[in-house]
Amino acid sequence: MDIKYFDHAASSWPKPPAVWEAMNRCLLEASANPGRGSHQMAVKASRVLFETRSTLAKLFQIKNPNDISYALNTTMALNQAIKGYVKEGDHVICTNVEHNSVRRPLEYLKQRYRVQVTYVEADVTGQINVQNVIQAIQSNTTLVVCNHSSNLLGTILPVEQIAEAIKGRGIKLLVDAAQTAGIIPLDVQRMGIDMLAFPGHKGLLGPQGTGGLYLHPELELEPLLHGGTGSQSEEINQPSVRPDRYEAGTPNTVGIAGLREGVKLLLNEGVEAIHTKEWRQIQTLMEGLQSIEGLKLLGPAIGEPKTGIAAFVLDKADCSEVAFILDQSFGIAVRSGYHCTPLAHEAAGSKGTGAVRASIGYYTTDGEINDFVAAMREIAKHYKQME
Repeated sequence: MDIKYFDHAASSWPKPPAVWEAMNRCLLEASANPGRGSHQMAVKASRVLFETRSTLAKLFQIKNPNDISYALNTTMALNQAIKGYVKEGDHVICTNVEHNSVRRPLEYLKQRYRVQVTYVEADVTGQINVQNVIQAIQSNTTLVVCNHSSNLLGTILPVEQIAEAIKGRGIKLLVDAAQTAGIIPLDVQRMGIDMLAFPGHKGLLGPQGTGGLYLHPELELEPLLHGGTGSQSEEINQPSVRPDRYEAGTPNTVGIAGLREGVKLLLNEGVEAIHTKEWRQIQTLMEGLQSIEGLKLLGPAIGEPKTGIAAFVLDKADCSEVAFILDQSFGIAVRSGYHCTPLAHEAAGSKGTGAVRASIGYYTTDGEINDFVAAMREIAKHYKQME
């Protein structure tokens, strides 16, 4: 049975041929340790890192590619940003639709270093009122953390308005772009973003084990990891130069080679065009699901801005069971449960049930969307007959 893949919010699949072809070439020709030698293969490996960093800088409108440091995933990038910037006694503002990769580091700092955290509440669609962010500011507020789009609801949060609201107050803005990098155009300077955490394996179409953190040139962080960088090896302390300061240890050169090809594809096609296509498709999916009796969609209504995510609950049906039936009987892959964001479920009213999340991506077809709606219609009919 062919897989109809609707779990792009977790990881995109399939990867473009150019991605895995580049990874294979790298394994064959550039598998040495970048920055740790001057022989030809080590130089080739270093070139892979440099060229990918430059390509990412072009995508996010970043002037200096060295302001991007590689990470294994968005979680690692967020931890570097949060734990590297926030100090004891600081106050941090975030939203209650954040992923656990934001919530858990903040709760750790709260418990261990007396950091104060305010969770600004979203409405039932997952949207944030910027005035509530402003009202939460205290004299010791140093950071606002905000996802660009909820990984449960697809809601696009007002990042630019938040940046404008905190401008000139000595507060920095960290944006979690896990659901928007490569899907919605991002310009860190125009949008007022001080730190941007992003994955390589979702909208950027690269492999797992890739991602990164953009850091404003005037900001300095305490490194999350300490160790070998291939530079200033004679020094006892971590190098101060970027990106070496934040890239201790051997990088995932093979994965980064694949990431470069994914980003090049996006640049050639245009992120805006990709977003327009995915928005049209998610509207079609939502319209079909909304017509099913007993099915309730979560998040923004049809016609509203959002990313390619449709989360829903079905009356009298366990969300995990629905996902299991979709997989086993229809070959459709989705994610069910709480999606590492329990507070967002609380905001959406699905705290007690969890939800089924269908998410589309670069290779999703209109035919697959029709098949998904038809499958859910059959499943809903099945549960209705069991009453």
